[in-house]
Amino acid sequence: MELSKTIGGNLKAARRAKGLTQREVAEKMFMTQQQYSRFENGVFELNYEQLLALCRLLDATPNELYGVDD
Repeated sequence: MELSKTIGGNLKAARRAKGLTQREVAEKMFMTQQQYSRFENGVFELNYEQLLALCRLLDATPNELYGVDD
């Protein structure tokens, strides 16, 4: 599976585990819901700053989002 799709699926799972909507996450990330949706759908890749911000927001580690076992 393509890495951006793996990350997108893990983002979605982490967001749902926190009980947040795409719109809520997008607002906290200062982007539109449509922009954030593209990350979850694997259309766009996260840059480093976005990755770290989402990790803090979703209480996840980069390894969890990348699907890497520690």
